[in-house]
Amino acid sequence: MGTSDEEIDRLLGTLTPRARALLLTGATTWRTKAEPAVGLRELVMSDGPAGVRGEAWDELSTSVLLPSASALAATWDEGLVERLGGLLAAEARRKGVDVLLAPTLNLHRSPLGGRHFECLSEDPELTGRIGAALIRGVQAHGVAATAKHYVANDSETDRLTVDVRVGERVLREVYLAPFEAAVAAGVRLVMAGYNAVNGTTMTASALLTDPLKSEWGFDGVVVSDWGAVRGTVDTARAGLDLAMPGPEGPWGEALARAAADGDVPEATVDDKARRLLRLAAWSDALDAPDSHRLRPTGESPGGERPAVRASSDARGAFGPVPTDGPGGAEHLSVPAPSPTRDDPARVRALARRAVAAGAVLLANRDVLPLDPEHLATVAVIGAHAARTRTQGGGSAGVFPGEEVSVLDGIRAGLHGRARVVHVPGPRPDGPAPPLDPDDCTDPRSGQPGVLLRMLDADGRELYAERRPGGRLLEPRPVPGAHTVEIGARLRPRTAGRWTLGVAGFGRMSLTLDGRTLLEGDFPPLTDDPAVVHVNPPAQYATADLTVGRDALLVARRELAPGTGRATVLVAAPPAPDVAASLSEAARAAAEADAAIVVVGTTEHGESEGHDRTDLALGATQDALVRAVTAANRRTVAVVNSGGPVELPWREQAGAVLLAWFPGQEGGAGLADVIFGRAEPGGRLPTTWPAALTDAPVTRTRPDGAGRLDYDEGLHVGHRGWLRHHRTPAYWFGHGLGYTTWSYDELTVPEEARAGEDLTVRVQVRNTGVREGREVVQVYLARPASALDRPVRWLAGYAAVRARPGETATAAVRVPARALCHWSVAEHAWRTETGAWRVLAGRSAGDVPLAADLEVVPAPGA
Repeated sequence: MGTSDEEIDRLLGTLTPRARALLLTGATTWRTKAEPAVGLRELVMSDGPAGVRGEAWDELSTSVLLPSASALAATWDEGLVERLGGLLAAEARRKGVDVLLAPTLNLHRSPLGGRHFECLSEDPELTGRIGAALIRGVQAHGVAATAKHYVANDSETDRLTVDVRVGERVLREVYLAPFEAAVAAGVRLVMAGYNAVNGTTMTASALLTDPLKSEWGFDGVVVSDWGAVRGTVDTARAGLDLAMPGPEGPWGEALARAAADGDVPEATVDDKARRLLRLAAWSDALDAPDSHRLRPTGESPGGERPAVRASSDARGAFGPVPTDGPGGAEHLSVPAPSPTRDDPARVRALARRAVAAGAVLLANRDVLPLDPEHLATVAVIGAHAARTRTQGGGSAGVFPGEEVSVLDGIRAGLHGRARVVHVPGPRPDGPAPPLDPDDCTDPRSGQPGVLLRMLDADGRELYAERRPGGRLLEPRPVPGAHTVEIGARLRPRTAGRWTLGVAGFGRMSLTLDGRTLLEGDFPPLTDDPAVVHVNPPAQYATADLTVGRDALLVARRELAPGTGRATVLVAAPPAPDVAASLSEAARAAAEADAAIVVVGTTEHGESEGHDRTDLALGATQDALVRAVTAANRRTVAVVNSGGPVELPWREQAGAVLLAWFPGQEGGAGLADVIFGRAEPGGRLPTTWPAALTDAPVTRTRPDGAGRLDYDEGLHVGHRGWLRHHRTPAYWFGHGLGYTTWSYDELTVPEEARAGEDLTVRVQVRNTGVREGREVVQVYLARPASALDRPVRWLAGYAAVRARPGETATAAVRVPARALCHWSVAEHAWRTETGAWRVLAGRSAGDVPLAADLEVVPAPGA
């Protein structure tokens, strides 16, 4: 790690111009090209950010699954996020991955964004700080992080072609700001998005050079999103360095010819190759003989990566891992494992702690925490309780080895103390899911699961194996394969008309006991890789099934160029009667000492590849919460979503707890919060509207010309709500704990010099009966500004802890940049001098303390 630039230049000089150009296209979907002549091995990449999948979509290759990125931002805890980054690095090393394609630094511009769960927040300051923490955690252990998707790739509708129109000042102050923070944190790669900005596709945009490489000094690799390179010369002359995937694509031999013909300067190609070799050296993927090694800060002599050695202070890659104990999970710590040691208990402890740290208590009417000693019966209600949605849909998905549902967590938390009754309630709205292994067996072995077969053009079997479930995204590509077949023996537990189907593209068929249910050719309507390879649409049929009578269901799809390999067998029993389901849920709630009702979104509502059209959970889920809350005042409504949803029943619930997509330990961490073993640590990273129509910014669909205008300018997120004088359901920064706080005093310097950081001190007092943590937020305002400015904007934050009756002082650093604006006329950062306003409080809508601040010119200005 750390071959010198002089040595890299020497190595480049040993390669022909053609060889240098060929390095800049991937060798496979997930690997870069090796070059033995200079000791360069392939670099392996993997999607993130909630887990490290590796190179294959294989449910037998499991991964640790952390809470969604929106949940990590909700912690407002950079130290914890760094430790989670270390956990991801350990996973990457276990799977042989050099580059993690995370974090996603795009903003929650509209609440309808389909990929919000993978992004951090609506705010550039919070996004930048949490993103930088994750980068530091990952890279501290020798795995390269990737800041994506540069830039203004904030929605999914027409994402491959959308042309975002946004002004220079807004780009600088809002959308580029998190990427600038990532570069300052030392990120090794930046990913250029699919979208265009101001008329130029990002892979060919001048923004890849200025400000990224020139002004910010980024010396890493700019990699394309997968398939985002659409031309040769325009993208090669821009700041893009690496075209993925490979080996086919617009670069390769075409780039070598363009360089030879002078259409692309040789020096430009050399700079790209130099950056790739620099990354390889940093990743220990460059083993050139006689190379001169430079050791980075914290690296051991001999170039070892710290991640491969056990830490002497027993922190390991993850840092100390707090566990359950008196006063909450955040108090005690146990040593974390070295990334080279298999220690699943420590991994699970950290993942579990992250759930509680990001869970946001939106409302509490003296219901939480529940005391297990005073509970005889608890009703746990809702389909999401038993099958908690742990992650969002799309390319970031992983296959966890095991998942703890909310129901599992509650049962474990009350084991030996109280009876837990589960009622599923009505089925949530949405398409039928992939075939559940609980409903079928492999027709050949009789074991739970399905039978995957690869057939040749004559229908002869080339390969067969049992797989756990019906969602097979990458069936093994054996030579001569013509058809993918998935067979399952259905064992219905419910009689009636089932919905059956097959998802994929191309020629497909579905049979039941030899009878054809559907057959046809279904060509792809998009080349979006998230749709083709991860979430292909399903074709449906129905059939009557009987309990006790098995049925053989077989889906086939032919393989053809451009259609991917993803094949999904779909099956769902008839939906239960809604009225009867609601009555059963209400009865269970009425007979219990407390009720926990879990509602949430589906993969078809929050996923890469498409935006949402509304924020509703659906009529049946809303009716379920209303029925349960009417039956039992002590009802906790748990919301299982990655982004904002409408909660029309929020005033009726005894407590409303936002779980996000909580990862594999979701149920365990939420049970810690519900039973008071841990305080809910989360604060909203995004403003939640009461209704979609209230939100100031909603548009995600481009106009007829493919343009999406960011007309709101600087006023995104809570800034837009304040500008339009609207009140949301819950403000950015909102979140309750298990104690109460008073904000007593705000201290600011008498004056601040332009261009210098300042420290603001906020004294708070714990007025409750329990020790707690408070996230103190500081906002700035410039009421008399000559410029268009937000009413106020987040400038900094810090967390404090205090026991009952104690005071604590939060020292909040306000960076000089928070007072700056981007001057379009001068193409530079400038600071207005004069009177400013500093505000402090618990959220963007609750700032009880304010003080004046005088900003004076910098010396010599």
